[in-house]
Amino acid sequence: MAKKERNTYLTNISLEEAQRLYFAEVSLLNHGRSTEKIAVTDSLNRVSAKPVFAKKSSPNYNAAAMDGIAVVANHTYGATESNPIHLKRNKDYMDINTGGYIDDPYNAVIMIEDVIEIDEDTVEIRQAATPWQHIRPIGEDIVEKELIISSNHKIRAMDIGALLAGQTIDIEVYKLPQVGIIPTGSEIVGAEQELSQGKIIETNGSMFSVMVAEYYGIPKKYEIIPDDYELLKNKILAAVEENDVVIINAGSSAGSKDYTVDVLREIGDVKIHGVAIKPGKPTILAIVKGKPVIGIPGYPVSAYLVFELFVKPLLFQYNHLILEEPRKMKCVLSRKIISSLKYEEFVRVKLGAVKDKIIATPLDRGAGVTMSLVKADGILIIPQSLEGYEAGREVEVQLLKEFGEINNTIVSIGSHDLVMDLLGDELHTRKSNLFLSSAHVGSLGGIMAMRKNECHIAPIHLMDEETGEYNKTYIKKYLNDKEYAIIKFVKRSQGLMVKKGNPLGIRSVKDLTKKDLLFVNRQRGAGTRILLDYYLNKHGISPSDILGYDREFNTHMAVAAAVAGNSADCGMGVLSAAKIMGLDFIPIAWEEYDLCISKEMLKDSKIISLIETMKSNDFIAKIQELDGYDTENIGNVIE
Repeated sequence: MAKKERNTYLTNISLEEAQRLYFAEVSLLNHGRSTEKIAVTDSLNRVSAKPVFAKKSSPNYNAAAMDGIAVVANHTYGATESNPIHLKRNKDYMDINTGGYIDDPYNAVIMIEDVIEIDEDTVEIRQAATPWQHIRPIGEDIVEKELIISSNHKIRAMDIGALLAGQTIDIEVYKLPQVGIIPTGSEIVGAEQELSQGKIIETNGSMFSVMVAEYYGIPKKYEIIPDDYELLKNKILAAVEENDVVIINAGSSAGSKDYTVDVLREIGDVKIHGVAIKPGKPTILAIVKGKPVIGIPGYPVSAYLVFELFVKPLLFQYNHLILEEPRKMKCVLSRKIISSLKYEEFVRVKLGAVKDKIIATPLDRGAGVTMSLVKADGILIIPQSLEGYEAGREVEVQLLKEFGEINNTIVSIGSHDLVMDLLGDELHTRKSNLFLSSAHVGSLGGIMAMRKNECHIAPIHLMDEETGEYNKTYIKKYLNDKEYAIIKFVKRSQGLMVKKGNPLGIRSVKDLTKKDLLFVNRQRGAGTRILLDYYLNKHGISPSDILGYDREFNTHMAVAAAVAGNSADCGMGVLSAAKIMGLDFIPIAWEEYDLCISKEMLKDSKIISLIETMKSNDFIAKIQELDGYDTENIGNVIE
C-alpha cells in the first residue's frame, strides 16, 4: 500500500484520561486469564491464582524448642538451689536436641545450660520445670487447613518458606504475560552490524525486553521491520496471535513513512492516537483481535517514558499487582524551566544535597538524548496547566535513584571538560559510596549556582580580559571571595577544531569570517565563549560577521561532534575533544580550568576524598593519556 499523505493525530488527550480509558478497555478483555502450576521454589514474585491452605501442620508433632533434656514436669517439683534433684537417664529424663520429638510421658524440656552433669547417667537440676516449657506444640506455626496465602498475592521469599512448611510443593499462579516487541524503520540496524551513513543502531527493543522482564512479563523481540506497510501489517498480525501484548516501536508519528497507525486502523481499533505529554505525544493505544497493541515513538527518551506510563501499568494489571506510587522528594529548582500549555512535560533532573536543600538541575530536554536518562536522578513533571517553574521554586521530583546515592553525591555545576567525567569515574572507583554529578551550564552559570548555594563545586575557566588572570577576578566580582576558595585542576589547550586536513585553511580566529564557513559556538556564559569573544574583540571582529555564531552547544564534545558530523566547519574547544573526534586543532591559548568551592565545604569528607582522588597517581596518569593538559598544580587549594 502506498502512503499518500501524512498522518494527523486523532487526539491530544490528557495522560490521566488516556490511562483511565485504555486500561479500563483492556481490563474488560482480561477476565479469566490463564494460569499454570509451577514449583513453589520457582514462584518468587509470581502471583497466586487461588488461595493456598496448609496440607499439614507445622510442626506436625510436639517438638523441643531447645537443646537439653526432656522430663516429666511434676517429677521435677521441689527442685531449688538449696534442694537440688538428681535425675537418671532413660528413667527420669531423655537427652533431646532442638526440633526433637517429644514422646510420652515427657511434657517439658530443661535447657542444657540449666543442667549439671553428675556422671554419665545422672544430672542435677536446681529449678523445677513447668508443663510444656520449651516445647513447640503441634501447629504452633501453621495449623493444617489454615490459609497460608490468599489469591492475587505476590509471592515473597518468606511466603515460599511458609508454603513448603505447610507441605505445598507446587502452586497455581497467573501466567506471565508475553509481550511482542516489533522494532521498525528502514534506517534501523542491529548493534552488531556495520554502521553506515544514514543508519541508526536499534536500542529501544533491547531496552523494552529488559523492562518487560523487570515488570513481570516475558519479552519476545522480533526482527527489525523496514518501512513497508504490508510487512508491518503481517508482522503485527502474527505477533498478536503469539503474544498477550504487542509493542510497535517507531512509526507512530506524522511522517510520510509512519505506517503504524494506518495499519492498526485497518486491522483493529485505534482508541487513542496522540497523548498530551512531552516527550511521547505520538503514542498509539489500540486493540487488535482483543489484545492491547501500543505504538511507542522511536526517540529513546519518549520510548522509555511511554513504556513506563502505559506498558508497565498494563503488565501490573495483567499480573493482578498493585502499581505503587513512585518515590518522590521535595527539591529546589536551580534554573528556570519554560513549558507549553499543550503538554504535560517530563523533565529529567540531576539531584544533590547542598547544605539543607536538595537541588534539582534540569538536564537536556530533547526526546532523543539517551544520556539524559542515564544521568538523571529523577523526573520533574510539569502539569499541562503550568507554563513552567521559576528558579528557586520548590518542586516535587520522582526519584530514579535511591536517596542514599543522592545524599552521597558531589554536585558540580559549571563548565564541561572530559576530565570531569574521568574524575567522577575515578572517585566512584576509589570510594564506591561517592558519586560526582555534573551539569554543564558554562562557567558563569557555575558561579551563579555557587552564589545561590545550588552546588558543591563549580568548574570554571574565566579569563579577566584586562589582566589575563583566570577565575579569581570573577569570584571577587560575583562572590564574597573571603568565603570561597579555588581547587586547582588543570591547564588545558583551547583552540579551533576543524575537519581533518583543514580543508578551509583556517589558521586563526580572523579566518572565522570567511565566506561560507559555518561556525558552531558554546552557550552564553561558557568560559570558552568568553575566551572567543575576547579574541574577536582583540581583532575587531563582530559576532554578526561569523556565520553560526548563535548556534550553541553545551559541551566541547558536542561542538566536536558537530564538526565531525559535517553540520559545522569549525568550533572552539579543547584539544582532547578534537583528538577524540578525529579533528585537526589550531591552538589559541592555554587556560586554567579550576574548581570554585566554598571554604566551608573544604572540611566535608566528600570533598576531602575528591581532592585525594585528584592528586592520585592513577588519576593523573589518566589525564596525561589525553592531549592538551598540564596537571602540575592539580589538587592545590588557593584561598
